[in-house]
Amino acid sequence: MTCQVGAENALKSEMARRHPDFHFSFSRPGFLTFKLPEPLTLRQKLQLDIPTLRTIFARTCVHSIGKVSEKTRSGNRGEMIIGFWESVREFIQEHSTDPDFTGFRRLHVWERDVCAPGTRGFEPGLTLTARNLYTDLLAACPASFVPELANLNPFRADLPGQKDEICLDCVLVAPDDWWIGYHRINDLHSRYAGGMIPLVLPFDASSRAWLKFEEGLRWSEFPIEIGSRCVDIGSSPGGGSQVLLARGAEVVGVDPAQMDPVVSAHPNFTWLCGKINQLKRRNFRKSRWFLTDMNVAPSYTLDALEELVTRPDISARGLLFTLKLFEWKLAADLPEHIRRIKGWGFNHVKVRQLQFNRQEVMVAALKKPFRK
Repeated sequence: MTCQVGAENALKSEMARRHPDFHFSFSRPGFLTFKLPEPLTLRQKLQLDIPTLRTIFARTCVHSIGKVSEKTRSGNRGEMIIGFWESVREFIQEHSTDPDFTGFRRLHVWERDVCAPGTRGFEPGLTLTARNLYTDLLAACPASFVPELANLNPFRADLPGQKDEICLDCVLVAPDDWWIGYHRINDLHSRYAGGMIPLVLPFDASSRAWLKFEEGLRWSEFPIEIGSRCVDIGSSPGGGSQVLLARGAEVVGVDPAQMDPVVSAHPNFTWLCGKINQLKRRNFRKSRWFLTDMNVAPSYTLDALEELVTRPDISARGLLFTLKLFEWKLAADLPEHIRRIKGWGFNHVKVRQLQFNRQEVMVAALKKPFRK
């Protein structure tokens, strides 16, 4: 598994709680391995992914084939590439008669994070090193036993795979230490190398919140569309509101601080200057979607949302919001927070530390089916 640097202990605790029979084995910052409790068939392994394991802090889940390193290949990069394909060949030969192995249709190559997001401007994403190795691996790809990979574009390591494809993975734990594995593409993030969606902050984005909520809306699959009535609590300077407005939503922004002029001038945006607990609730009676990214303790965020969305005169359909983990030990409270949110009537709740989250998680809560 890979995760955000700093979240390793939170992920280990999560696995110990949810899957005590998975034994922690090895780790580096942002990279952890676990030993399965018993030998599993290929089908069983392909069914183990982040949604079924219900992990919050894992960005990827890959089943190991082996690794190649400088030690095993005399420090020669060309020899390491040969060793990579030799390991893949052995795996294919072993599973050649297995009906669940339909061939590798995609290759993902990525580096584990080098530091926590925000450190010296770092944002998780595909590095030049990973892109170059992707190109070189495909150039050496033996078309005789992996013809599908031989036809991939060698210069587009960021292209997404398709649902149910079996993907071959190469994780660069270090420049001279590559771990080889595979996974079945299941959800949005598993379509991309390292679970990292290639988003770039637009030049006119008012804040980094654009990245969080663009990724969050894609991950949650909330049906925000033209005319959707949304509230952005703590909206200044407006990055989250911009994501909603781009989808044609009608947005009410709540914040005592100034909004970016580009946002405040939008015809579908209404700014309510003040804190959420200072405003009359009639302002939100027609709203159905509530977003927030407040830099406050989780209890404050949850209290503010609960007071709002549990009122009989407000019919909230979905919530998308961050919970700040000012201390990593606060991750232990997330199961209780999820139970609390479900108690508000949201029967579909999922939590994930997104690629563009920092020391926080994103929560998506939905009422389904929704009754007006």
